[in-house]
Amino acid sequence: MKKLVEVAVVMKKAERIKKVPPYLFAEIDKKVAQAKAAGKDVISLGIGDPDLPTPGYIIDELVKEAYNPANHQYPSYEGMPAFRSAVAEWCHKRFGITLDPASEVLTLIGSKEGIAHLPLAFVDPGDIVLIPDPGYPVYKVATLFAGGKPYSFKLLPEKGFLPDFSTIPSDIARRAKMLFLNYPNNPTAAVADLSFFKEVVDFAKSYDIIVAHDNAYSEVAYDGYCPASFLQAEGAMDVGVEFNSLSKPFNMTGWRIGFAYGNKDIIAGLSIIKTNVDSGVFQAIQYAGIKALQENKGTDELNTVYTRRRNMVVETFNEMGWKLDKPKATFYIWAPVPEAYGSSVEFAAAMLEKASVVITPGIGYGEGGNGYFRISITINDQRLKEAMDRIRKNL
Repeated sequence: MKKLVEVAVVMKKAERIKKVPPYLFAEIDKKVAQAKAAGKDVISLGIGDPDLPTPGYIIDELVKEAYNPANHQYPSYEGMPAFRSAVAEWCHKRFGITLDPASEVLTLIGSKEGIAHLPLAFVDPGDIVLIPDPGYPVYKVATLFAGGKPYSFKLLPEKGFLPDFSTIPSDIARRAKMLFLNYPNNPTAAVADLSFFKEVVDFAKSYDIIVAHDNAYSEVAYDGYCPASFLQAEGAMDVGVEFNSLSKPFNMTGWRIGFAYGNKDIIAGLSIIKTNVDSGVFQAIQYAGIKALQENKGTDELNTVYTRRRNMVVETFNEMGWKLDKPKATFYIWAPVPEAYGSSVEFAAAMLEKASVVITPGIGYGEGGNGYFRISITINDQRLKEAMDRIRKNL
C-alpha cells in the first residue's frame, strides 16, 4: 500500500493584494492590543470614532422599525426611495443643491464602501487616478483594486493643504480618469471654499476627469464656519459626485449608512457595482437615517463638545512649543513631529512606549505625511486631558 505524502499547500495571493500595504488602523489596533496585554493603560487618540452615543431619537426609530416584519427582507439595492428623498431634501436645505432622488442619490453601506467601489465602475487597468498626499488611504487602495495607477499630488502647508493643479504634468492629467478630494480634510483638517471647488471643476473639465469628493466631515465645524459642498460650485454636477455619511454628525459609525449624490451617470455606474456585490442597507437602519436627516438634532451640541476638546489639545501643544492654529473643521489635530524624532513612525512609537498614548503617524496617509502626526479628539475630556499630560511629561 502506497504511503501518502503530505504536501503543504501555498495559498498564492492575487497581485492586487500584494500591492496593498497593511491598513493603517488595523496595524494600530494590533500595537494597542500588545500594549494592553503587557498591562499598560493605553489611551488611544488614533482612530476617529466618536465616543458619544447615537442620539436617542434615532435609536428609538431603529427599534420601532426593527420590529416591523416588512423590514426583514432584502432591501432595494439603491436604497429606499424614502431615504434617498430624505438625502435630497437634506442636501437642498444644507447646501442649496437640487437632486433627483431616483437618479442622483445612492444609499451606501457607509461612505467608505462607496469610495472603495467607485473606481471599479470607471477605472480600467492602467488608468491613472489622482490621489492627495497625505490622504485617506482608501483612495489609493480602491485604485489598486481596480487595476488603476495612483498618482499622488502633494498637499503642502504653505498652500493651506490644498492641491496646486499646475504641478500635475499635463501628460499625467490627460491620462487621468478620476480625482479624489476631501474637504474638510482628513488628516490635515484643512478646509476649502467655493472658489477652490470652481478651480477643481475647471481642471476636471479641461482633462475629462471624474471628481470624487469625500465630504464626510461637512457637519463637524467650529467658530461659525460652515463647510461647503463641492456640488455647490458651478458646473460641478457635470463632472463629479460627493460622498457623505451619518457617521460623524450623528455618532453612527457602527451603523454603516452613508450616501453618494451628484452626476447621474456616475451614480448609475456606482450602482451597477453595488447591485452585483451587496444587497443594500437594512431598512430599519435606513428609517433611522431618515429620522436623523429630518430631525437633524444634536450636531450643535456635539460640535460644542469637540470645540472644547480642540481648544484643550491645541492650547496644550502650543504651551509645549508648537505653533498650531485651531482647525475650523473635523475632529482631528494635525501637527508636525518634534525635531528630536526622525520620523512620524518613530514619534508615534515613542509616545506609545513612553506615554502609553496612541497617535497616528502621518506616513500612514502617504509620503507627504511623514513629518506629521494626527490626533483624534473623539475621546472623553478627562482621558484626553490625561493623554495631553502624559505627552507633556514624556517629551
